[in-house]
Amino acid sequence: MGSKLLPLQKNRDHDVDPMKGILITMLAIFIATIHVNGQHDVTAAQVNGTWRSGKNEFKIWALGQQKLQIEFSGVWEHQSAAGPTANTGEGSGIARIEGDTAIFKPDGAEDECKITLKFAGGKLVVSQTSTCGFGFNVTAAGTYKRVSSKKPKFGLED
Repeated sequence: MGSKLLPLQKNRDHDVDPMKGILITMLAIFIATIHVNGQHDVTAAQVNGTWRSGKNEFKIWALGQQKLQIEFSGVWEHQSAAGPTANTGEGSGIARIEGDTAIFKPDGAEDECKITLKFAGGKLVVSQTSTCGFGFNVTAAGTYKRVSSKKPKFGLED
């Protein structure tokens, strides 16, 4: 008795169109990328208050319509020939927030000034482009911790 070869049969229930598989994979990667890189909206309760990093301070209050009232005060302490001294810088204005990130340019600052505030994990992470009119070596950049969620007093408010 000899062995007989049977023709291969395709199981149509398990056939996958290669192009469909590629499209499904690309869609999954796209969705994962959006989820990882996407910004998450933050609430007023998550941004409002006073934030500090060392001697630097941000006062922030949500105004609605994706706008934040912001006031920054910064200090750079150093030793001079005359003893300890410090340079300071201040800036205030209205920032626009999208998702978890606000872009702030203090009133009167040079055009190149850009301060990016990112609210994440209960912290405020700040980066700065240009000097923004602050004193020598004064920068808003750093990681800030919220020290109060009460409405801060801005400028000359009582």
